[in-house]
Amino acid sequence: MSENQDVQKRIDTLTETVNDYAHHYYVLDQPKVPDAEYDRLLQELEELEAAHPELKRSDSPSERVGGEPLDHFRKVQHDIPMLSLSNAFNEEELRDFDRRVRDGLGVNPTYSVELKIDGLAITLKYEAGEFVLGATRGDGTTGEDITRNLKTIPSIPLKLKESVTLEVRGEAFMPKASFNRLNEAREEKGEALFANPRNAAAGSLRQLDPKIAAKRNLDMFVYSVGQIEGKTIDSHTETLDYVSKLGFKINPEAKHCNGIEEVVDYVNSWLDRRGDLDYEIDGIVIKVDSLDHQEELGFTAKSPRWATAFKFPAEEVVTKLIDIELSIGRTGVVTPTAILEPVSVAGTTVQRASLHNEDLIRQQDVKIGDRVTIKKAGDIIPKVVNVLTEQRDGSEEDFSMPEHCPACESELVRIDGEVALRCVNPECPAQIREGLIHFASRDAMNIDGLGERVITQLHSRELVRNVADLYRLEKEAIMALERMGEKSATNLVEAIEATKSNSLEKLLFGLGIRFVGSKAAKTLAMHFETMDALMEADKEALIAVDEIGDKMADSIVMAFEQPGMKHLIGALKDLGVNMTYTGPKRITAEESDSPLAGKTVVITGSMEQYSRKEAKTEVEARGGKVTGTVSKKTDLVIAGEKAGSKLDKANELGIEVWDEARFIDELS
Repeated sequence: MSENQDVQKRIDTLTETVNDYAHHYYVLDQPKVPDAEYDRLLQELEELEAAHPELKRSDSPSERVGGEPLDHFRKVQHDIPMLSLSNAFNEEELRDFDRRVRDGLGVNPTYSVELKIDGLAITLKYEAGEFVLGATRGDGTTGEDITRNLKTIPSIPLKLKESVTLEVRGEAFMPKASFNRLNEAREEKGEALFANPRNAAAGSLRQLDPKIAAKRNLDMFVYSVGQIEGKTIDSHTETLDYVSKLGFKINPEAKHCNGIEEVVDYVNSWLDRRGDLDYEIDGIVIKVDSLDHQEELGFTAKSPRWATAFKFPAEEVVTKLIDIELSIGRTGVVTPTAILEPVSVAGTTVQRASLHNEDLIRQQDVKIGDRVTIKKAGDIIPKVVNVLTEQRDGSEEDFSMPEHCPACESELVRIDGEVALRCVNPECPAQIREGLIHFASRDAMNIDGLGERVITQLHSRELVRNVADLYRLEKEAIMALERMGEKSATNLVEAIEATKSNSLEKLLFGLGIRFVGSKAAKTLAMHFETMDALMEADKEALIAVDEIGDKMADSIVMAFEQPGMKHLIGALKDLGVNMTYTGPKRITAEESDSPLAGKTVVITGSMEQYSRKEAKTEVEARGGKVTGTVSKKTDLVIAGEKAGSKLDKANELGIEVWDEARFIDELS
């Protein structure tokens, strides 16, 4: 045997041994050897790899220390969207969820319940058992490739115990002990402290230098399988058992429940015990256990009908209201905000809380200097819920809303039927600034690098007066801003230029027309296809579109009648901003003569000429609907090479199957 073969054999042995020890320590919480022995073997492996880098394995435990820094994170399109869950805040809403499930299925389901980890949702992809990609949730359809950082998390296996191709999803988090150590170290260095473990975990995984993530001692629980080849799984409980056998860490508190009564008991059992855990949780996730039942219930536009998240009651605390600050939104609404003495609420330091509007201030008799009770609505947005009038000492001061806009001095008005005061001056600088921030935001034009700080500087220096001015910016002007070098300025100019080709719905949402959200913007863009056609549409044409009601239609017509809006769109056209919908066209089954029209289709296996995403687009373009699971409701399975369990199930159920050749033939 040659020297290299001897070294490779030793590297193989060390890699597998150290990985096994790490699995028992980090995943099973059952250490096999003392720390000193683990460290000794890892050091030997690292020395051999340094001397023979060509022999290093992709699943080497030395990957856990991180590699060279990255320049940026690559965008990743999720094959299956990572949807958020609906919420329940009390027992009645939990029972309403159960009733909807039973009505939808016609039977009493069983449930799987798990702790809702307060961390960062991520997805992991494995090919033939090898970890190949890890990404953030992002906006649900597009995330960021953070594979290098995720490799530093010891509980994420670099190689599975079976040679399986699959995608799993879970929650990366920072244990409380790691969080405390991190903040202690940052305090010693005079650095800003992280507010809570969730923010610390998210910040760690978005470091361009993987070595920083490696030092943060993160962890992860897997809670679902997105896709899998060659394996049939019937329930969520079985899913968790299977991924555990593959080497993933699952939450040990997960439980199978025979009905809503057991679910309610489980939820109640954790209301007072959440503080006993060594990681943060903010609720309980409840899922229908049967995957066939999940398929039957399906999804809404935003969330699955077969799952919900019970959110723990918000923590309430008392603090002092030291001032009331007014802000002007992009639609001119004047919003009062309470400025508070800093206080910790549900794991975060709070200094501001919503007062909503003038009527609420009057109803609660809020005065500056009051002691107030605040809580987080859904554990997210702090708000004032009560004034402790009995603790007043006479030093408190009354507050009244101004008659004029604090940003432009225009007279404020209250529109009939609305509670809010509003500035109706279209030249109001505060509205323009907020509109610019909205235009650059992720769901709108998604201009990378154009955040609130940069926009504030551009607007205050009068470099940008409206969104069209963004496309007139030159590098030299941007370089004059604070903390903007030549490279940053160049990147920003290129990022702005790149958004000129965005599909119409991005621009439409970015224009900030009242009541037109991102979903409605896409519906309108798909229907009318061009900005000109949309601008010419009257109210009758608008309300004829699915999901567009009277209120939204009136707002759209009114917006496009404004000379300022017409001028702005004309300027954007002249600057080369796309005014056409370029996404996949929505075709109904009635409009298509394709044999795919009206069919529920599952695509499985690999094809030579199409990726799964491309094949899905082709099916939908012909009036078909693509789902991820084979069930009795499936009409057709398109099977490529190595189709696996989905093909087996289709054959069992007698569902029609096409191979790639038949699929291509039907497309043509």
